[in-house]
Amino acid sequence: MSSQKIFIAIAGNIGTGKTTLTNMLSRRFGWEAHFEVVADNPYLSDFYQDMSRWSFPLQIFFLNHRFKAHQRVTAGENSAIQDRSIYEDANIFARNLFEQNMMSERDYRNYLELYESMVAFLNPPDLVLYLRKSLPRLKEQIVLRGRDYEKNIPDEYLSSLNRYYDDWMANYALGNKLVIESDDLNFLKNPEDFEEICQKIVGALDQRDLFLDSRVTSRSK
Repeated sequence: MSSQKIFIAIAGNIGTGKTTLTNMLSRRFGWEAHFEVVADNPYLSDFYQDMSRWSFPLQIFFLNHRFKAHQRVTAGENSAIQDRSIYEDANIFARNLFEQNMMSERDYRNYLELYESMVAFLNPPDLVLYLRKSLPRLKEQIVLRGRDYEKNIPDEYLSSLNRYYDDWMANYALGNKLVIESDDLNFLKNPEDFEEICQKIVGALDQRDLFLDSRVTSRSK
């Protein structure tokens, strides 16, 4: 491995398998993993009970957490992979809440101003990998993982997030990006599916000859 480092962000809707893939890629490539705060999030359960009431404090909590995580990645010496990026907070989740009238315009504008001030201090990831999954498959995965507070997420909420993710990725220009259609992939249980993702990551990185383990590149020959 090179002494230089790399930064990858895994993007995707609720239930796409971001955390699982982050874990697997971290072990495979030796990248330091940074995860989204779920268990210790003081707003998440309340938010799913009353989105309008808790949308602004929830988004501020996530923004603060991901800003600090992003700073730790760029300040650290190790290559790293992050489960969801700060850019998704504003471009997908806050936007969705505002446009579905679950966040006031005053709160939304305040949030965006803070977001823009924060990201001005950040260097973007070397690669954003977007796990794309259809609504039926998202719902299957949400049921399988069995989080009580996610059981009643409206279909329209998830569908809107998918639309905003597609829009964001179509216009993303901060660095390299990779879209993985994941409906028919089971990278946890099928090694071939995981290998396919690994090889696509290799191909999407400008630094692939510097950063990737020779065992990975040799398998593509």
